[in-house]
Amino acid sequence: MSDSATKRIPIKPQTPDEAYAAPSNFLEIDVVNPITHGVGSKRYSDYEVRMRTNLPIFKLKETSFRRRYSDFEWLRAELERDSKIVVPPLPGKALKRLLPFRGDDGIFDEEFIEERRQGLEAFINKVCSLGFLFSIFTFNVL
Repeated sequence: MSDSATKRIPIKPQTPDEAYAAPSNFLEIDVVNPITHGVGSKRYSDYEVRMRTNLPIFKLKETSFRRRYSDFEWLRAELERDSKIVVPPLPGKALKRLLPFRGDDGIFDEEFIEERRQGLEAFINKVCSLGFLFSIFTFNVL
């Protein structure tokens, strides 16, 4: 065995500017600003999904759009149908919160909406980290 086969590749020292510069490729997705619409049985909540990127697959480098929980369910079902990878779970449906005669607003309670928002943000970021960028593109244009 020769020394050249096991020789390490020389590492170029990194300057502070390089270490703290913006990453060469990034995709940031935040789920923010939940809003509840309608009254009575026509009530629903939706969430603003904000995306920033410099990846060439996306035409827009910054965009935002509103999506309901059911849109996230659709995305997850599509990923499961087309993928051999285990798709991350969504936050639960909270069926107990739909029961009548509760002392709170059920699924429209601010605390529940915030927990769901955090869960949806975690879901969408895990999906991106698994390499499902094409699905985020589809989710964005719907």
